[in-house]
Amino acid sequence: MSNSNSYDVIIIGGGLAGLTLAITLSQQGKSIAVIEKEVYPFHKVCGEYISMESWNYLERCGLPLKDLHLPIVNQLKVTAPNGRELNATLPLGGFGISRFMLDEKLKDLAIKNGVSVFEKTKALNVQYSEENFDVETNKGSFNSKLVCGSYGKRTNLDVQWKRPFVEASKNRLNQFIAVKYHIQFNGNPDEIALHNFKNGYCGISQIEDGKFCLCYLTTAANLKNSNNDIDLMEEQILSKNPHLKKIFKESTKLYENPLAISQISFDKKTQVDNHILFIGDSAGLITPLCGNGMSMAMHASYLASNQIIKFLEKKISRSGLEQNYQDQWNTNFAKRLFWGRIIQTLFGKTFTTNLLVGLLNRFPFLVQKIVRLTHGKPF
Repeated sequence: MSNSNSYDVIIIGGGLAGLTLAITLSQQGKSIAVIEKEVYPFHKVCGEYISMESWNYLERCGLPLKDLHLPIVNQLKVTAPNGRELNATLPLGGFGISRFMLDEKLKDLAIKNGVSVFEKTKALNVQYSEENFDVETNKGSFNSKLVCGSYGKRTNLDVQWKRPFVEASKNRLNQFIAVKYHIQFNGNPDEIALHNFKNGYCGISQIEDGKFCLCYLTTAANLKNSNNDIDLMEEQILSKNPHLKKIFKESTKLYENPLAISQISFDKKTQVDNHILFIGDSAGLITPLCGNGMSMAMHASYLASNQIIKFLEKKISRSGLEQNYQDQWNTNFAKRLFWGRIIQTLFGKTFTTNLLVGLLNRFPFLVQKIVRLTHGKPF
């Protein structure tokens, strides 16, 4: 193996978590490789709303957010399946940007900082031996002192490693699908809307260039009961919410076909396995209705980078690195994921959502409480 294939850290997956981690580590002079199976830029199934808690971190990574003129979101609208509305102000707020734009810009920043980004490269196997990793890919083998997994919700590696959430029996937390479009729509640019329907909910908010991201989560059973036809499901199930019916009728879909993913699991995940550090959705997936998954991914990268630097500079051992990262991850995110699962059980059910929206209208302070339970502070 040539020295050119040896790195301090190899990151499997070049999404938000992987790219921001790569940039942060490379800014500290470490040699980093990112292995990404796709070719940038590409779309991802994602709500594309980022909490303001991540703004400073992205700018430290070198992304000039102020120059991108992105929509700033500070209003929340929640509708029940029967059409009843709840409106509130978001205490911290967020901004909208497509993954198509954001990931491409972060990839360019990573390369500018000296990161080796390998596109159209798929990790096939990872072996740990004698304090080093060998990563086998379809483009050859790589070697590193540390490997981080940031490849998203689920991959062949999770199955290969028999991670517990993959082998979990079917339950109410792991039988979901997600569908996403970009649309042209006469919506409110400073508002994120969450429209509930039977066994699901749909988020809509503006991104760059006046476009809107429409992304919804629902059960696999809803799709199956619609003859596995997404259009039919939107017509017969989602459109029973009058707000969604209006949006589907008046908007123009900008994708020829929707993006869709299945086998989404909100079961608990491990943050370290076989000495691999997991970040982003690979470490734990918060329910999308909380609107905080993208910020959590980047926050985890920030936490991991601090410990990785100490490890590479021999200030802590590998076991110290792993324990410190797990402790910090749980301190910052475990409670958010717990409340996300609780809130998930309340929304998306016709009766309970109709009831809950009515209750929250009577006690608006509860909305701020729910937001704070699922969000953090700037980092």
